[in-house]
Amino acid sequence: MVFIAKQLCKLALGPVLLLMSVIAVAAGDESSINMSPGVTEVGRQIYNLHMIILWICVVIGIVVFSVMFYSIIYHRKSRGVTPATFHESTKVEIAWTVVPFVILVVMAVPATTTLLDIYDNDEADLDVIVTGYQWKWKYEYINDEGENVSFFSNLRTPQSEIYNTAKKGKNYLLEVDEPLVLPVDTKVRFLITANDVLHSWWVPQLAVKRDAIPGFINEVTTRTSIEGTYRGQCAELCGKSHGFMPIVVNVVSQEEYTEWLGEKQAEATEIKDLMAQTFSLDDLMERGKAVYDSNCLACHGANGEGGLGNAIAGSPIATGPVGPHLEVSINGVPGTAMQAFGEQLNDVDMAAVVTYQRNGFGNNMGDLVQPIDVYNHKKGQ
Repeated sequence: MVFIAKQLCKLALGPVLLLMSVIAVAAGDESSINMSPGVTEVGRQIYNLHMIILWICVVIGIVVFSVMFYSIIYHRKSRGVTPATFHESTKVEIAWTVVPFVILVVMAVPATTTLLDIYDNDEADLDVIVTGYQWKWKYEYINDEGENVSFFSNLRTPQSEIYNTAKKGKNYLLEVDEPLVLPVDTKVRFLITANDVLHSWWVPQLAVKRDAIPGFINEVTTRTSIEGTYRGQCAELCGKSHGFMPIVVNVVSQEEYTEWLGEKQAEATEIKDLMAQTFSLDDLMERGKAVYDSNCLACHGANGEGGLGNAIAGSPIATGPVGPHLEVSINGVPGTAMQAFGEQLNDVDMAAVVTYQRNGFGNNMGDLVQPIDVYNHKKGQ
């Protein structure tokens, strides 16, 4: 009897925990145990579908366990109950076939409606190409007005927090240098792909999650009427820095978006103007350090000492001819962690970071690489 009592307790534990969770959800404690409805209409539909299915499962659980416990308690041998001898019942067979079928139909109707809305990618007001790189995101805005703004979004969490030499911030590993900016009340279509390996672009509050696959483009749309900052992460194991490629989306008013877009277009125009300029060593070193800290430091070390990547200090590449140095920086090294930065950095930043590497960390080569040198190297490939 003790053994039976223990088994009954174990059987009862599952529905009890489920019931406790449901009570907590009903009481409004959604942040700790339940999914969030997010800030989009599709997100709310997904949340409502989740709750409908949950309550159906709760009812089924209560009915099934009630019948089971009733049968165990009131038809036990110690009460002298004689077991039935029938082997089949047409009515029971029909009941346990029809009832689950009806339940599945009831569940399928809202599920199908929600799925149709999730995959409604037509008539978007704005298209954004999202490309996954190891380990950052590239965003390109495209539409009929020819906005065509593009930029990379990198992790901004400082190395001191990552290596526990400083206190971790509120948004540890969830902050970037260039967030994605979207206008409120706008249907945005994301065209998601990857440049190297599998990634996955996931922002829970926007009800968006799509795999980024090299050579393929996946579509998904979102629209929110609530301004704010929404954070996500790569949800596909994509390499050693998988946990270091966060996503930050700022949803702003149409006026703020227009202003931001104008600033990004002005930056693009400024870069084109800078292409025609000749920079001093000091200018290149200052700009190059910022580029190095953002793109190279994690692999090559704060002092060029190396780590995951080779050392920059005293390396044959940084102290040899400029041409091979540009070649490695632009096209990377196949089969290694050294990425191709030719598309990730503009020619001005590429010239600056190569100059910084050749003159920093004790290399002191005295070489000045200008943007036109980078342009000519690419053109001659």
